[in-house]
Amino acid sequence: MNGGRHTDDPCNGAAVLLLEDGRSWCGRPYGAIGKTLGEAVFATGMTGYQETLTDPSYHRQVVVMTAPHIGNTGMNDEDAESRRIWVAGYAVRDPARRASNWRSRRELADDLTDQGIVGISGIDTRAVTRHLRERGAMRVGIFSGPEAARAPSELLAEVLSSPSMAGADLCGQVTTPSAYVVPAVGERRLTVAALDLGIKAMTPRLLAERGIEVHVLPAGSSLDDLLAVSPDGVFFSNGPGDPAAAEHPVGLLREVLGRRLPFFGICFGNQLLGRALGFGTYKLGYGHRGINQPVRDRSTGRVEVTAHNHGFAVDAPLDAPSDTPFGRVEVSHVCLNDGVVEGLRCVDVPAFSVQYHPEAAAGPHDAGYLFDRFVDLMASDREGHR
Repeated sequence: MNGGRHTDDPCNGAAVLLLEDGRSWCGRPYGAIGKTLGEAVFATGMTGYQETLTDPSYHRQVVVMTAPHIGNTGMNDEDAESRRIWVAGYAVRDPARRASNWRSRRELADDLTDQGIVGISGIDTRAVTRHLRERGAMRVGIFSGPEAARAPSELLAEVLSSPSMAGADLCGQVTTPSAYVVPAVGERRLTVAALDLGIKAMTPRLLAERGIEVHVLPAGSSLDDLLAVSPDGVFFSNGPGDPAAAEHPVGLLREVLGRRLPFFGICFGNQLLGRALGFGTYKLGYGHRGINQPVRDRSTGRVEVTAHNHGFAVDAPLDAPSDTPFGRVEVSHVCLNDGVVEGLRCVDVPAFSVQYHPEAAAGPHDAGYLFDRFVDLMASDREGHR
């Protein structure tokens, strides 16, 4: 273990995390043995690692956990946000020697191994995090076993040849292959067409608990596909990749706004709403990833502690509402750490979005009211059309 080596300092075949700028950390293999490439990001949550691992928004990213002790609650069959682990790789400091939780069914390391996720442990994740904060998210490789014994110059060349997250269109790689329905709990009040751009399982579950029948549709769906379910509202989910590359869902969202269908977007859905309205998006230096981010609701002044997972943000003016092809739009929420746009509200069409995660299964739950706001928006729109 070390505080950050350079490429002329091999790790003797154990495991190495190597950044594109040449900094490297030697450690122990964790999970599958081999190699993996992706974008290095850090996540600040002390809990909820199972939800992080199975969040499709982390597709093609190597997640460095800032909390030093990971794996003590094991893995269970209830908390997964999707059908598989999506992270490209996993870096932790001190993995638990064994899980100790009444809900645990398996060890975290076993799930990583079984699903082919290459990881590394025993490294100074604080040092990696500080480096990424100073230099920004960057391409990375984790190499273990025979792969780590290769010449450091070869490993660095492989990292440098891997694709960047900027310009990556990834939602088609994580979306459902076919539509499915999550039925309403109790009496069905409303119907929502949810575009799966990397949707987390908790989202349709929370909508269903509010009496909503949720039709989850593939990312490539057309407006006709959405209208075929006779929706009272449309939802765009979280997801991976660069919103500037997601041309199809942006075009679809413009059609949704043109028809004045009530709309709610989360995370990637917020970025796509921004682009559909004519705003730009940009890549953050190291992103927001964790469950302790303070956000102010500008309409109420209330501060929410929220869960985030995004590396891109909407470039919209904070000082006054903007005129767009769909009427006036205002920034509804702002991150108190750095002033990043965390929500949009359309004044003249029934649409709003947030950049953070009100469905955060591991918490916090300050923003759960946003699902009720969506229900109220759809109910009000339906009442207005009677």
